[in-house]
Amino acid sequence: MAGMIELTAADGHVLSGWRADPEGAPKGGLVVVQEVFGVNPHVQSVAASFAAEGYAVVAPALFDRIGRGVALDYTEAGLARGRELRVALGWDGPVADVAAAAAVLKPAGRVGVVGYCWGGSVAWLAAARLEVAGAVCYYGGQIIQFVEEKPKVPVMLHFGETDALIPLADVDRIRAAHPEVPVHLYPAGHGFNCAARPDYHPEAARLARTRTLAFFAEHVG
Repeated sequence: MAGMIELTAADGHVLSGWRADPEGAPKGGLVVVQEVFGVNPHVQSVAASFAAEGYAVVAPALFDRIGRGVALDYTEAGLARGRELRVALGWDGPVADVAAAAAVLKPAGRVGVVGYCWGGSVAWLAAARLEVAGAVCYYGGQIIQFVEEKPKVPVMLHFGETDALIPLADVDRIRAAHPEVPVHLYPAGHGFNCAARPDYHPEAARLARTRTLAFFAEHVG
């Protein structure tokens, strides 16, 4: 079962979220945090894939604070528009919207967060600021801006060695500041988990997925 639901953040903002549920009783809940392309078909497919693994999943539509129904293509124009929206949105609203999604999932058990691209950075903030069970961050380019914030829960990070958007020096700084956080590097570029993106790397995506599922099995259920 999958489809759009309505969420309400602590500040009263009402947003939509794509929810996918497993066939049986859930192991726990996962919030899937979008890239800058919105809750597009790829993000919906990621949510569905985690539901197939036994989790109740919600992907909150973070851009609803600016305009509803944003789902951008993986083109230069889509990327430029997504970046504009990300900058205009800031960080507090998206974190509040992740909290709203996590609250909806609490009946499923412990709730984790997994984010991709911009969502990877939002997931880092969720681990530092919210009451969640753990977070996995894929190529979060803005994590370096918040490197002084300490996660309150277990976190795992995935980065590509040839990511043109995230210098390896930034990855090294994150590692040095948070030696307790597992940081995995892959021979891939930015967006290696997404088959619709030029840097898609099937082997890296599979390995990162295996590690992510093991992480959530340990910390969520």
